[in-house]
Amino acid sequence: MQNQTSPLILSFNASDPVGAVGLQADLASFAAMGCHGLSVVTSILIGDTTRVEDVQAIDADTVADQARVVLEDMPVAAFKVGAVGSVENVSVIAEIASDYPDIPLVLDPFLSAVLDQGEESEDLLVAIRELLIPQTTLLLASTVELGRLAETWRDPSTGDTLTADAMRVIDLGCEYLFVTGTPTDVHDVANTLFSDAGVVRQDNWQRISGSFAGAGSTLSATIAALLANGLEMPEAIFEAQEFTIASLANAHRLGMGKLVPDRYFWTREPDENTGEGAEGSPAQ
Repeated sequence: MQNQTSPLILSFNASDPVGAVGLQADLASFAAMGCHGLSVVTSILIGDTTRVEDVQAIDADTVADQARVVLEDMPVAAFKVGAVGSVENVSVIAEIASDYPDIPLVLDPFLSAVLDQGEESEDLLVAIRELLIPQTTLLLASTVELGRLAETWRDPSTGDTLTADAMRVIDLGCEYLFVTGTPTDVHDVANTLFSDAGVVRQDNWQRISGSFAGAGSTLSATIAALLANGLEMPEAIFEAQEFTIASLANAHRLGMGKLVPDRYFWTREPDENTGEGAEGSPAQ
């Protein structure tokens, strides 16, 4: 008798020795949502909680082989694409995704901890724009990251180009765009979901003090897991934000640098003095 399996999600991402971002963050977030994570290593980060010192990209053929073998063996419910590592890796990931057009793809390619690499970064953004975004179900980007991407098709601007840039991304073929850090009150964080109909929803959250590594990774991975569980996009967006905020509110200080979200906060024992558990609960 075959046992029922959890939804399977295949993540293309960097390996982070700290577990704050990349594959390790994805796998933890998937598990918290009741999913099983499968991983394709696109690059290896060298760093700690303070900073990423170097990135070693994995050969594109190796990336392709990792994914193809897994996909021939198991039914995958969603793709999560994070830090891709190289232009060549973008090409092979895009080719693989095109062979599975019915699988939702969550794209979160911006890793803020990695320093800008000049012309190479520009080439990477152009490749992502031309090859991956047209196949993407949901692209996640901060306002700064969206601006960087937009400068691959327009001149730099100091004006308010958010909506125009967002709709250009949708026109490229992306079904949804989720922009974090949209303008709002200084004490709040506002995140906005766009589709071809314009703004689908905007959520405001109270800003949590502290410097974190892995907030964005937690958010995008949780959205992918909720989609794999069958939620519609607007609901998945809201519940993933709730989960991420709670993970940040219960963040760990693992080292001397940034705080790391606790994706398993909901498993902790209740506080013996108050009888209450950790703040928040995993989305269902």
